[in-house]
Amino acid sequence: MVPTGVRALPDDRVGARASDAGATDPIAPSLEAAPLAAIVDLVRSGRARTRPQLAEVTGLSRKIVTQRVEQACEGGLLREAGFAPSEGGRQARLLEFNRDAGRVFAVVVGASEMRVGVADLAGTLLDVTHEEWSVETGPDSTMARVKAHLDALAAGHVVDRPWGIGIGLPGPVEIGSARLIDPAIMPGWDGFSARAWLREHYDAPVWVDNDVNLMAVGEWAFGDGDRSHDMLFIKAGTGIGSAFISRGRVLHGQRGAAGDIGHIHVTDDADAVCRCGQTGCLEAVAGGWSLLVEATARAEASPILARAIAERGRVELGDIGAAARAEDPIVRDLVLRRATALGAVAANLVTFTNPGELVIGGGVLRAGAELIERIATVVRARSTRMASEELTIRAASLDQLEGVMGAAYLAAESLLAPSALARWVDEGSPFGHAAALQRHRAAFV
Repeated sequence: MVPTGVRALPDDRVGARASDAGATDPIAPSLEAAPLAAIVDLVRSGRARTRPQLAEVTGLSRKIVTQRVEQACEGGLLREAGFAPSEGGRQARLLEFNRDAGRVFAVVVGASEMRVGVADLAGTLLDVTHEEWSVETGPDSTMARVKAHLDALAAGHVVDRPWGIGIGLPGPVEIGSARLIDPAIMPGWDGFSARAWLREHYDAPVWVDNDVNLMAVGEWAFGDGDRSHDMLFIKAGTGIGSAFISRGRVLHGQRGAAGDIGHIHVTDDADAVCRCGQTGCLEAVAGGWSLLVEATARAEASPILARAIAERGRVELGDIGAAARAEDPIVRDLVLRRATALGAVAANLVTFTNPGELVIGGGVLRAGAELIERIATVVRARSTRMASEELTIRAASLDQLEGVMGAAYLAAESLLAPSALARWVDEGSPFGHAAALQRHRAAFV
């Protein structure tokens, strides 16, 4: 079943970013070297939809175009889709990319939950599962649960073998090795390679990134915003992180550590002890886990929180969200103080990066619209006029699915970027090319 809030990209948007990436990729094939890959990419991106258009755009002869189109159709990557409008002569047949030729898997593991999905080759989710899960359980148990979800989805959607896998993790991922490096909230994960683990079990190319980067990609590709704008995405949930997308590229930094704002030092208060072991981090004063600690300590003063303690022995973020929406004064104070702290850091980031959109996502959205309003007020008051004057500030629009949607889109776009497509298109599928495909990622970098 297709999850609520999931929508497909229009044909003219599907694949556009992969085409852009190939334009600057030094190993991207030329038309002469890989006409089949070029034909498939042009149809996938919507830049050419008929054989005459393909001949005009590529400069290839109609005979070669016809041969390559037939080859792509026989391989299942292209298919005919009716007729183009008449221009006075014989109507040309329309071509479309077959997004159902294969399937990709998508995984996002957060600090306290995981979402796992299966998607078509446009990166559009077909199904998704969710489980509350602590990443502190460790890599072996966590990846075993991921595999259980993937296997169940594969059985339900008759996926014999995925074409690719995208996975997001809640820690710094080194771009070159795809390994986690000193993840502050993930004991036992340092140096772990989710890519190697998944490759061993599925023999498919695997692309790994930080979970917030993939949330930003999902919101940018499928959300309510304008893809022509640079976007700053801030996740405020159990932990806090950020991602910045500029001209379709995620800012990763030299190794992949960009955006880890949860551990920016914001106070000299020695009592603000963070889970990372330091004091004064943004997460220690504004993160969801610190909110739970303080809310639990003050639960007796809040009817909703007191009831949660009585019924299950603990307070959860959902209880805090319910109390905030009910305008509980204790919870409202806790939430708005954290929104103010988060807004102050966001204002500095807005001044530095000058995005067109600031998007707030994560579990904090359960607290309601007042939290976004407080963040927006602080950002506009503390950032420069030029950076904030035309800035759109809004909540994430994909109902907590942006991360898994971003993981699916990353896998599909990396798999089908022209430089990657040329490696396997003659064979009709990427099977047997996993190691080569995942060594370079043409999407979003």
